[in-house]
Order: sequence, then C-alpha cells, then structure tokens
Amino acid sequence: MKSVYIGIDFGTSGCRAIAINGNNTILAKASIALPESLLKNGHIVQNPHDWWLACHLVLDNLLSQIHPEQVKAISIDGTSGTVLLCNADGSLVSDAYMYNDNNNILEAEKIKQLAPSNSGAHGSSSGLAKCLTLLKTAQLNQDTRCLTQADWIAGIFTQRFDFTDQNNSLKLGYDAVNQQWPEWLNKMDCRSRLVDNVYSPGDIISIINPQIAKTFDLPNTTKIVAGTTDSIAAFYAADCQQTGEAVTSLGSTLAIKLISDKPIYAPEYGVYSHRFRDKWLVGGASNTGGAVLNYYFNHSQMKELTTQLDPHKNTGLDYYPLLVNGERFPVNDPELAPKLDPRPENDLLFFQGMLEGIANIEKNAYHKLVELGASYPTHIKTMGGGSVNFAWQTIRSNLLEVPIEKAEITDAAYGSALLAKQGIQQ
Repeated sequence: MKSVYIGIDFGTSGCRAIAINGNNTILAKASIALPESLLKNGHIVQNPHDWWLACHLVLDNLLSQIHPEQVKAISIDGTSGTVLLCNADGSLVSDAYMYNDNNNILEAEKIKQLAPSNSGAHGSSSGLAKCLTLLKTAQLNQDTRCLTQADWIAGIFTQRFDFTDQNNSLKLGYDAVNQQWPEWLNKMDCRSRLVDNVYSPGDIISIINPQIAKTFDLPNTTKIVAGTTDSIAAFYAADCQQTGEAVTSLGSTLAIKLISDKPIYAPEYGVYSHRFRDKWLVGGASNTGGAVLNYYFNHSQMKELTTQLDPHKNTGLDYYPLLVNGERFPVNDPELAPKLDPRPENDLLFFQGMLEGIANIEKNAYHKLVELGASYPTHIKTMGGGSVNFAWQTIRSNLLEVPIEKAEITDAAYGSALLAKQGIQQ
C-alpha cells in the first residue's frame, strides 16, 4: 500500500493541510481562514475551539482528495509564542494569548531578573510572559498546564496533553542547548505548569487516539509526530539541509534563517537558535521589507516598474527603507530613522534604490550573523511576496555575492508533512 503523510499548519491567519507521498510529491491541499483575533482585557486572543473546528474542516477536505487508509503519520506546526492553559484532559482553562500579544510587561520584568540573556523567554511577547499572565488571571486546577498552539492540537489527536516540542517551547524558556528545562525556571511559579515531555521535531509522540481515528476514517496505526513552529516548518519546506544554506523571507518585513554548526544567541538583536536536525537554525528579522514598498507604490505600479529595472546598474542611492523610526536587526536602534532621501523625480530610480537598500540590509544581516559566530551563507533561497521579483533577485545576488533562487515550495504545511514522514523513517 502506498504511504501518505500529512502536515497541518496553523499560521497567522489560517489553517492549511498538505498530503505528500513517499517521494515528497504533493497529493492534496486544503485550507480555511481562521477568525480574526480579538482584543480582550488588553490582550490579543483567539478561542482554541475555533482552531480545532478549522482543523476538522480542513482535514475532512484533504482526506476527501486521497485514500485515508494510506495515511501513516500526521505532524502539526503552530505560531511561535501562542500559548493557552488547559487541564490534563485538554479542557480549556483560558483563551489563547496570541503570538503578537505583548501586553505582559510586568511578567517580562520578572523573567529578566532570573533568565540568562540568551534565553528565548525574554520579552513581553514571549510564551513564558504570557503563561505567567494567564496563571495570574485564570481559575486553576491542580493539573492545569501551559501548552502552545501546536501542542494542544496534537494533543487532541492523541488525547494526551502532556508534551511539547523543542522549537515551540523555546519561548517558554526551554534550554535547547542542554535539552532541558533550566534550573532558573524552578524559581518561578510556573514550572509545575510546564510539561516534562519535550520532543525533537520529527519524533513520534504516539499513535492516534482510536476515537479520533474513527472520526476521520484514519487507520488506528496513524502516528502523531512532533511538529515545530510555522516559520521553521516553512524552512523545512524550502529543502535546506547543509551548513551555510539560508532562507530569506521577503514579506512585510525581512527575515533570515541560516543553518549553523553551533547555536548563536544575541537577544539584543532578536537572534536565537533552534535545533534543526543535528545542526542549528539561527536567524533574525529587520523592520524593513514589503510594507515600506507598499507604502510608496501599489501592486500595479511595482509590477510595471519591475519590468524596467536595470539590476546590473546600481543607482548609488544609499537608502535604509523603514516605515517608522526603529530597527532591531542587523542594527539594534529603536530610534533609527528611515533614510529615503534624496528622492529622485524618477519613480523607477526611487523604486530601484529602495530595492537596493533592502538588499543591503539583507547583506548586513548575514554579516552580523557571521560577526556573531556563524558562517556566511553559501546559498540563499527566497520566499514571501518579494521572491517573485527576479530583477530584485539579481540585485541581491550581485550585492551578497551568493547564488539566490526562489524556494520551490514554501508552504509550512509541506514542511510539517516532511516531518511526519521523517518520524516514520527514523
């Protein structure tokens, strides 16, 4: 019988699923939008029951396109830093505080006093800061625990709510280097609420719960495999495996990830490291990107101007394109002002100058990682809206002096499907 592997992705706005075969060929896709987040008591929240409903609908759609009896494994990814409280049976104790909720300032100060500077738990939007806030406001039972988005969904499939993965737990304070919850967490009120079973992405957690299998007409032997964060799942999808291979995401902002032989932590630049197979995935994000381009030009204008670009002739404009003051990486300066002067009368020159400016920031970002201890990228794949601009790709490749190509597949759900397959093949 042919084998099928399913990846389920919970991104910032929707749930997506992809099924692949043993040759990594996509067999089916399905997706659905998630309800928008709500602002409740000063926090950005969603109802996790909406996630499961979306997951149910998406999986029903996906399975209608394939043979469910061929499914061998499922893996789930979720947004990094999204957390909730639930009981041992998975029943909810709280709403989910979303990845972009940063109204946990007092809790972040407590973490700052105890956590080492290289911990991923720092910041008012960290999973741990949200966990502390939730524990103060929720009605707790003795067995209440804090889970991430991916944990809770995978928990429904297994009817176990006692595990997490190394990538999603980083912002809860997990020590990925020593692969354990660190001692300093014992000095906080939350340690007993963090689950002890921490899996590597791609590890088999358990077989599917029989009742859930029956609901979807899946085999009782279907394995549930530990997942990762949505952004790391997208990196898996890009098929980078060797030290020096990197991915630049050209979306609203500019984000880079690079495979390194050793972990790098520079929280002052927002640089952290995740375990990635037997290596490390390091990265950071700049405030530059597509959002600033969209502010000055609409889609049709950019499409027209792109056809006229001369990527081999530099404009000489030394821009630092930002929407507002403030940069985090590769420069850490909350007061850094945008630099988009002088603006030529020719829109084409202005547009190309902005593209060159963003490319220069990308170059400096990779050099910053080198300065922090990584190796310079040997090959870069691009994803996000800017990846379709091949003239810009040439500008970037000339400036970075590295081969650059568009990632063939960028769906996080595809990366999770690869993890599901990895779990079976280990």
